[in-house]
Amino acid sequence: MSLELTFNPDVQLTEMMRLRVQSLQQRGQKRQDGERLLKSNEHVYSLDFSEQALHFTCWNICISSPGRLNIIATSQLWTPDLTHLMTRQLLEPTGLFWRSADDENIQCYEADAQEFGERIAELAKVRKVMYFLFAFEDGLSPESVECSIEFQTSK
Repeated sequence: MSLELTFNPDVQLTEMMRLRVQSLQQRGQKRQDGERLLKSNEHVYSLDFSEQALHFTCWNICISSPGRLNIIATSQLWTPDLTHLMTRQLLEPTGLFWRSADDENIQCYEADAQEFGERIAELAKVRKVMYFLFAFEDGLSPESVECSIEFQTSK
């Protein structure tokens, strides 16, 4: 059976992480050693896993204007309500998807996208929710992207 999960923007968490950056700047403080601060073009998204036994099938990415989308997964160690995001909690590879001005098709590094999807399926075995940083580049904005991931379930 196929299961499609949509990446959901976590507006509250994105705002909380932006406030952390502002607070450090206002007080003239530096980030903690190893802390990963949210960049202005990044937004936090989450995936909620209703099933745990998943096998990655494909990405469903719709980009309505030219630009690049880099999806960075966080590991199961990050609890955003309790701790700051640390650089070591970011997973490789990332999912890099883009659309050129002269091409309607979405491009990606297929091997990386495949491995990234498989790692998400692996983490789903022990997670109910997983968090991602979506970096919108080259003129892309959250409004111009729809993103989901498809899995086969074991049922």
